Amino acid sequence: MKSLKNRYGWRYALIFILLISGCKEKRPEEVLSEIQMEKLLYDYHVAKAISEDLPYNDNYKKQLYIDYVFQKHKTTEVVFDSSMVWYTRHTEVLAKIYEKINKRFKNRQEEIDRLIDLRNGKSKISATGDSVDVWTGQRVSFLTGYPLNNKITFLFPSDKNFEKQDSLLWQAYYRFFDSKPADSAMFAVMSMQIVYDNDSVVSMVKRVLTSGKEHISLKSDTLNIKEIRGFIYFPKKDTLERKLLLDSLALMRYHHANDIVSKIKNDTVEKKRPEETEKEFIPPSQPIQQERKKPEEFNQRRIEKSHSRSNQDESKKK
Repeated sequence: MKSLKNRYGWRYALIFILLISGCKEKRPEEVLSEIQMEKLLYDYHVAKAISEDLPYNDNYKKQLYIDYVFQKHKTTEVVFDSSMVWYTRHTEVLAKIYEKINKRFKNRQEEIDRLIDLRNGKSKISATGDSVDVWTGQRVSFLTGYPLNNKITFLFPSDKNFEKQDSLLWQAYYRFFDSKPADSAMFAVMSMQIVYDNDSVVSMVKRVLTSGKEHISLKSDTLNIKEIRGFIYFPKKDTLERKLLLDSLALMRYHHANDIVSKIKNDTVEKKRPEETEKEFIPPSQPIQQERKKPEEFNQRRIEKSHSRSNQDESKKK
């Protein structure tokens, strides 16, 4: 009886193992892993969402967005499609992947809302103060020079805390990574513009070739600022490989302190003008004593005066 039980026990165990292996089919090697699919699908849906808002003239960029996603994850559209076929047959695994993707979207919802507000000109009001960092974009960015990853741009609408004659300083730390020695043709272009309410523009452009801290500073005019915008452009050359890491991005706003000082001075002068016309009496340290003259001196003066009068009369008669 024991041998029969052992024989049937092994059979039941073998059937159970086969059922488990049948329910959990092994993923083929050519199919992307769950982690790879999660990262790729996340970027894929972001690229799709961005491409849907493109104007008609930019429809050709839709495929560029998708191609960049595959390039970023070092795969091809053929591998992605075949992997999706396998995952759609295993809906439980695909459902778990999309649960993680949804969590990532929820975590980034605040950042997405901020970017939408910036695009629609409804950004949050900047902080008050004479010296404030008004940068609301990413502090770090990595540019490879390839299309869709060769520039960063920003556009910040003005608000009530911006003043006339404000000074703006946009700065970043550049770190170049070279596979070959630096070439003068491989430079980054940094530009910033101030746009006024009347749509007039003041701008500055500079080239950056070596690593280090770089900045652009602009001083606004007496007009009201409408917006501040700028970009860093880093194109890739066919024969050269160079990458760029941007760090510590900041946009400092400085109020024009001289205006405040001049206002205070003008107000003080206008208030003191009536008082400045009146001469102030300063008492002497010792009382002033009148000097008394002698009688002889008075008589001498009378004689001198009489002689002078007689001489004048004689001159008139002549």
